[in-house]
Amino acid sequence: MDTTDTLTEAMPIRRGSGRITALFALVALSDFLIFGEMPGINLFLFALAVCTGILLSAGKIRAPSMAALLFGFSVLASAPLLEAPSFTGIALCFSALIVVALVGGRLMPRSLIGLPLVFLRFTLVIPLRLADDIRKYLKTPAKRFSFTVVWQGVGLWIMPLVLAAIFVFLFAAANPLIEIALRSIRFAVLLQFLDLWRIGFWMMIATVVWAMLRPRLKRRAARSQASRAFVIVPTRNAPFGQASLLRSLLLFNAVFAVQTLLDLVYLWGGADLPDHMSHAEYAHRGAYPLIATALLAAGFVLLAMRRGGPGDQSSLIRGLVHAWIVQNVLLCLSSMLRLGLYVEAYSLTELRVAAGLWMGLVAIGLVLILLRILLNRSNEWLIAANLASLIAVLYISAFIDFPDAIARFNVVHSQEISHEGPPLDIYYLSTLGPSAIPALDLHIRALPEYRTDKISEAQLIRGSLVWKFEHRPRDWRSWSFRSSRLEAYLLSPAAIAR
Repeated sequence: MDTTDTLTEAMPIRRGSGRITALFALVALSDFLIFGEMPGINLFLFALAVCTGILLSAGKIRAPSMAALLFGFSVLASAPLLEAPSFTGIALCFSALIVVALVGGRLMPRSLIGLPLVFLRFTLVIPLRLADDIRKYLKTPAKRFSFTVVWQGVGLWIMPLVLAAIFVFLFAAANPLIEIALRSIRFAVLLQFLDLWRIGFWMMIATVVWAMLRPRLKRRAARSQASRAFVIVPTRNAPFGQASLLRSLLLFNAVFAVQTLLDLVYLWGGADLPDHMSHAEYAHRGAYPLIATALLAAGFVLLAMRRGGPGDQSSLIRGLVHAWIVQNVLLCLSSMLRLGLYVEAYSLTELRVAAGLWMGLVAIGLVLILLRILLNRSNEWLIAANLASLIAVLYISAFIDFPDAIARFNVVHSQEISHEGPPLDIYYLSTLGPSAIPALDLHIRALPEYRTDKISEAQLIRGSLVWKFEHRPRDWRSWSFRSSRLEAYLLSPAAIAR
């Protein structure tokens, strides 16, 4: 991927443009909604405000229907922030705002396949966009402005003050003595907003928002004629030539067949394992290494089936590649089954949920590789399809309260309730936060009355989680559906009153 520091031509800065007004308004709104507040509905509202600013400043979106469609798209992408603030929700919302900015600047690629590269070219210029426009603004002829000398003097101080503020911010983060000294300074009421943390927050918001209001892409570097003409064509006996790939695929298919056969017998078939080895141990030993194996296999397949490569010239190699991909998909499914067996033996955790989702994405990626070969698509198509599947999984996951689901699963499948699973690790439930309270109530109700020690332990942990939840910030800007649901549950008769 070739990029340089050369930027595409920027849209001219016109007098009377509303972009600067929109920038200041959005920075002020971010200070009111976000700074010093817990994340919640404030992130959703600010995202919609930024989208509105982009649409009003774009000028190139003439059709109201297109503006409404883009605004609706931004609402849909930002909806996970209403459920609960999360890194996934913020990433999806930020990506949607980039799409709106690209459409507003007419920078969207003609095909969605080119969108990942355009995203990269856009994000590379975000940190420099505002500083570059300020530099160009200060270079405009002096006759356009009144008090030219004053403005030039201010311009000379912008960069030193900005850099000094950044350095002080970093020193305060690194040295508690400096932080304490800075926090002990008291200014007049009118200067209460000149807080280093606040200024840093304003700068960060302004940098990102300005890049959205005036989108621009990093230019691709033109490849030299010599580099275009230089193409590696492996010979038949080269390491990645036809003969070598044929032998590799024959060997790989044989090795994978052994692993697949063992999984079919012991994992899927439930055959008795050797002495001193449980199915949980067998599952744990293979779950993660097999995913690494599948990723390496995917890279090898892309190399073997590159355009103009040996795979295009040999039907035997294509057939072996197809068989190997199918075996890799079975390998991913076996890894998911291994993980399921391990969870049955040792309960569920957030890391194991993430591993299961990752295994599913790898399996989808392998199927997409097979489709790319069968449909004769490009690698750009493959990247876009994998990115779409990743976004779909992240979007759905952003609406799921994983701590609550994990806590409920562990309680329902615990030895205390099902009489078959592992003993409940109640201290792990306490690390999941207030979302585990309903599961703890279920656990307390299921315990027999004579287990007073277990009941007291669970009630103590529940009480600490309830205290933590009730002492959270109650500002309306921190509201979310998830916290609202939990609050309604704690006030309902279903909750255990303690």
